[in-house]
Amino acid sequence: MENPERKEMIKHLYDSVIPVLRQKGFKGSFPHFRRLTTDRINLLTFQFDRSGGGFVIEIANCLATGFTTSWGTKIEPNKLTAHDLSNRKRIQSNMDTTSSLTEDWFRYDKKYLFGFGDIYKKICKDVLSKLDIAEDYWKNGELSV
Repeated sequence: MENPERKEMIKHLYDSVIPVLRQKGFKGSFPHFRRLTTDRINLLTFQFDRSGGGFVIEIANCLATGFTTSWGTKIEPNKLTAHDLSNRKRIQSNMDTTSSLTEDWFRYDKKYLFGFGDIYKKICKDVLSKLDIAEDYWKNGELSV
């Protein structure tokens, strides 16, 4: 069973981040989204901390035809997720580090760091501010083949 804080975070992502992804052409259902372009598929997956309290966004690219794993399984474009690919980038709150420790993720369990106000809204604003990094990667980043 999901904890109440995670449910609240997901609700806020649905209210403010997912509509922006839809405007940008992404399809799919939470936590996996994909955008098909003429030559590639842009992938985005929300990955939550097993221990609770935070998440990171995994992004990736692959050919528009889908992806075949090293063991020969073909994953169709409409089923592909960022987790299916080994070449991917993490979008996290602290983009100034090359590490991806969970304390660098988007943390909704650290309310005291954000002072007054709605931590969930602040995190969504932080996520939206990082979409330019994702767009640059989808345009110029590695392409899994």
